[in-house]
Amino acid sequence: MKKYFLVVPMILVVCGLFAQTAPKQNGPVITWEKASHDFGDMFQGDKVEHTYAFTNTGNEPLIVTNVSVTCGCTTPKGWPKDPIQPGGKGEIIVAFNSTGKSGRVNKVVTIVSNSVGEVNQVSFTTNIITKTEQP
Repeated sequence: MKKYFLVVPMILVVCGLFAQTAPKQNGPVITWEKASHDFGDMFQGDKVEHTYAFTNTGNEPLIVTNVSVTCGCTTPKGWPKDPIQPGGKGEIIVAFNSTGKSGRVNKVVTIVSNSVGEVNQVSFTTNIITKTEQP
C-alpha cells in the first residue's frame, strides 16, 4: 500500500512534465542565420564589415526601429526600414574600425524592434594585431 502512495504521485508528476509544451509566441520573431561572426586576425587600423541575415519566423510583421552599438568603433550601416512580413528575410550590416584597438575584441550589437523573440542581439569577435606584433 505504501508503494502506491509513492508511485501514484510520481506518475502524476511525470505525466505533468510531458504535458508541458512551449506556448507559441504571437508576434514577430527574429531568427538569425548566424548571430555571431569571427573576423579572425586583423591588423590595427583595418576596417571590416559583416552582413547578418535573418528571417521573420513570427506571425506578424517585424519592424526594426534601430540598431545600437556600444562604441564609436562599431557602426550600423544599414537595416530594413520597411516592415518584414512573416516568412520574409532581411539583413543588418555592421562595420568595425580597428584603429586604436589591440588584442581580442568582442562586440555586441543590439537590434531594437518589435520582436517577441529572445535573441535581439548579434555579436562579432576579432584579434587585432598591432604594428609592433606584425612579422
